Amino acid sequence: MALKVCLLIIFFAMMIGIGWYSRHQARTVEGYVLGGRSVGPWISAFAYGTSYFSAVVFVGYAGQFGWRYGLASTWIGIGNAIIGSLMAWVILGRRTRVMTKHLNSATMPAFFESRYDSQSLKIVASAIIFVFLIPYTASVYNGLSNLFEMAFGIPYIYCVMMMAALTCVYVLLGGYTATVYNDFVQGIIMLIGIVCVIGAVLGGQGGFMNAVRTLSEIPSDNPVTMGQQGAFASFFGPDPVGLFYVIVLTSLGTWGLPQMVQKFYAIKSEKAVATGTVVSTFFAVVIAGGSYFLGGFARLIDVSKVSTIADDGTVKMMYDHVMPALLENLPDVLMGILIVLIMSASMSTLSSLVLTSSSTLTLDFLKGTLIKDMNEKKQLWWLRTLVVFFIVISVVIAMNPPTFIAQLMGISWGALAGAFLAPFLYGLYWKGVTQVSCWASFIFGVGLTVLNLFTAWFNPIQAGAIAMLGGLVIVPLVSVLSPKMDKKKVDAMFACYDVEVEATTKNILPDDTDY
Repeated sequence: MALKVCLLIIFFAMMIGIGWYSRHQARTVEGYVLGGRSVGPWISAFAYGTSYFSAVVFVGYAGQFGWRYGLASTWIGIGNAIIGSLMAWVILGRRTRVMTKHLNSATMPAFFESRYDSQSLKIVASAIIFVFLIPYTASVYNGLSNLFEMAFGIPYIYCVMMMAALTCVYVLLGGYTATVYNDFVQGIIMLIGIVCVIGAVLGGQGGFMNAVRTLSEIPSDNPVTMGQQGAFASFFGPDPVGLFYVIVLTSLGTWGLPQMVQKFYAIKSEKAVATGTVVSTFFAVVIAGGSYFLGGFARLIDVSKVSTIADDGTVKMMYDHVMPALLENLPDVLMGILIVLIMSASMSTLSSLVLTSSSTLTLDFLKGTLIKDMNEKKQLWWLRTLVVFFIVISVVIAMNPPTFIAQLMGISWGALAGAFLAPFLYGLYWKGVTQVSCWASFIFGVGLTVLNLFTAWFNPIQAGAIAMLGGLVIVPLVSVLSPKMDKKKVDAMFACYDVEVEATTKNILPDDTDY
């Protein structure tokens, strides 16, 4: 216990120290929200990765989907690395940085306003972010509950309040700069921790080969396997279709999430794009791939530890207990590292969420709408006030979360990425995207998610994936059929991509006629 407490104290001291060190960068609105658009390559990459993966992934998703799909759940981590990190940086990174600076946009709603010439789009987008980031924030806290109680034997709510208070301090002090510097430290802790934990768990199962053999011997009469022998050790698992929906939601979803896309706004240079692409992809392979790979062995634990008997006599799974049960026999040193790992993952995501929420509500909803005269000093005051407000709300919700972690995240990601992904992506590349198509994507993404809450046509994971994929079809279709935007305005927006810059021969081949 003393070792665990010491590790936490050292961790907390580092976080607050970084916040204090970064306070000078948070004296302007752009500095507080984007770090002055001067974030280097490694910091950008780790900020992206740590915001991506929280306790939601390590505890909620890895446990639930590892139990459902076995070792095939590792495909989710591979999808996160290739689609959610590598392709996101390649397709969105540079263009997002160039156009958002050209349009003077500090948030995603501000981009929609400038790109589609509509203040109403900005206001509605900020409202969507405000509403649907809340369940995601609650899920971040919820991921800590069982692990923290197992390690320290004290109620989960104290962990929530401690994490919220610490995050609040360093975000208030240093804003975006403090957040990304802490993300870097937290990311290193996550990389070291996940490798140690995987080694320890497999060692406790008699090694990798023995663990896989035991997994393959699960009887084929298990209802989930549908008669397939060794389903949980197979290439695509017992349910490839369900696995596909999870990969789409957790991988493609990052392209439309404001807290993820905003990392591209703050990129410093071309080098930051290139390095960030490689580093963030490597980070995703280790963290996401490692988490889902570890979760793939969930079926090796005693089912009685992760289930309960419902009133009607049926067995009810408690998926949020799967990973804690898998990790309960770790040595004290590794348990301490694990707790710091989960705290790191959760706090990095939490700080990104509350900063995104407060900046969106301040700059896109209050400024110029409810408060006409808002100078720089007032904006900074509102930004910090709303950081506290969002953290308090998230703590209240986290005390009594409504459902499993995976379902909370599915609702949040489905609505946000379903509404924003298509108009943001197409808006960076295609001049023909129309304002009407943007509205159509908002209505479809949010409408499907909300309607599904009442009708339960799909589970939240499926609904979220369908919302994203549907938007990619709806936006070009509606754009072709709806009135076009002013050509001169659109051409002026895209002129930022045609600005000539100097480059070395390492990046661009010289003309053969020069030799």
